[in-house]
Amino acid sequence: MSLRTEPEARAIKTLDKDLRRIGMMEQALVFTARPLVGPGLALAFLILVAVVATAFMGAQPGTLIVVAAAVIGGYMALNIGANDVANNMGPAVGSKAVTLVGALAIAAICETAGALLAGGDVVRTVSRGIIAPEAVAAPQHFIWAMMAALLAGALWINLATWVGAPVSTTHSIVGGVMGAGIAAAGFAAVNWPAMGAIAASWVISPVLGGVIAAVFLAVINSRIIYQEDKIAAARVWVPVLIGVMGGVFGTYMALKGISRIISFTLPQSVLIGLVIGVPLALVMRPIIRRQAVGMENRNKSLKELFAIPLVFSAALLSFAHGANDVANAVGPLAAIVHAVQEGGAAEAVTIPLWVMVIGAMGLSFGLVLFGPKLINIVGSEITRLNAMRAYCVALSAAVVVIIASWLGLPVSSTHIAIGGIFGVGFYREWYHERVLKENRDLSALPVEERTRRKVVRRAHLLTILGAWVVTVPAAATLSGALFLLLVLATGNS
Repeated sequence: MSLRTEPEARAIKTLDKDLRRIGMMEQALVFTARPLVGPGLALAFLILVAVVATAFMGAQPGTLIVVAAAVIGGYMALNIGANDVANNMGPAVGSKAVTLVGALAIAAICETAGALLAGGDVVRTVSRGIIAPEAVAAPQHFIWAMMAALLAGALWINLATWVGAPVSTTHSIVGGVMGAGIAAAGFAAVNWPAMGAIAASWVISPVLGGVIAAVFLAVINSRIIYQEDKIAAARVWVPVLIGVMGGVFGTYMALKGISRIISFTLPQSVLIGLVIGVPLALVMRPIIRRQAVGMENRNKSLKELFAIPLVFSAALLSFAHGANDVANAVGPLAAIVHAVQEGGAAEAVTIPLWVMVIGAMGLSFGLVLFGPKLINIVGSEITRLNAMRAYCVALSAAVVVIIASWLGLPVSSTHIAIGGIFGVGFYREWYHERVLKENRDLSALPVEERTRRKVVRRAHLLTILGAWVVTVPAAATLSGALFLLLVLATGNS
């Protein structure tokens, strides 16, 4: 075999270097272009929203206003999907009960279903319940007020996300609607009784979420974790917990999800929930029994048995979140569409299907495009969550959000979940100190070490409360300023 000549060897060496450079350039191009894929697809979605809005509105006065509002509403929905929806599946992913791809698929389906099937009442509250329609007599002023609220909410959430502040999308849009109403017609424009009920729900719902989560954890502790034979206890109680979850979901669907087809009273809905929950518990008994075969009698095995209920509870929370938080994106949009088509504000609003679809799809697209970067265990910096605790948080948050959606109150699912996390953490502290009689006297340690060893990190509570308090006035101020700018720009007095 003949050896290559020196010129040939140099040429091959040069070619190898060039190929390596080209390969490195291709890798660099992929690396730099990857962050642009999400924003590019989001931009394509917003263009599609504009096309859909134009198609449904047709050539009529006010079409451009509706198209602009639809794009802003779609942008708001993307932000909600990227920030809030990711938290719904976080516990399931963090406990390895489901893969990231599976979580994205489940959440996208459940969010869309919740928004389309059960999202109407909260949309009506946001679009008509905060600003009294009779207080804003001029149709153009009402339209600009809702436009300013949408834009202020979207900008505030975008800014807060950029700086890493934990704000609520629900608080942002409610503050925006209130601020625009005050700028449009003074403090009389705000429906203060409705606003008071909404504000009260912001305090009550996290507390209720914490109490319900603590109750569920107390049941799990007493009936499963601290039993001598944990696996035998789990075979009995895990199917029951799954049945409870199915019953809650069935009751809610009977009350809200199929009310457009057939209406049920509350007792009838509870009965339907029982009809769904009891058979579900019976069906799950042999499944859990087979899954428990050969498991060791320790808490690590319980985490595997709680994988199924944790995934289902996270899916239920996504459904409830879609029903509640779609209002943040399309509530003002629905009001604008109605004002343009009917010539002003009114007490009742018929929400077009295409408006609901924009909100539902925006939630899902935001989750799929930007959620993977943000999915973490919800509240991992507040207290440590395992599968059992995460199940309690997810189910309690779902129950409270469902109740709020049934009452038509736009509550923050993020804050309810945080309330559930604090409830679980404080219950654990109480249980270890009062029931298990563990010696947790940390008085001799430095302050920093005492703080580190606490089950619940108190410092995060102050951060959350601070962001909670700031969001409403900040969004209201921004919305009021935007309303005045819109009025000046259009020459309306």
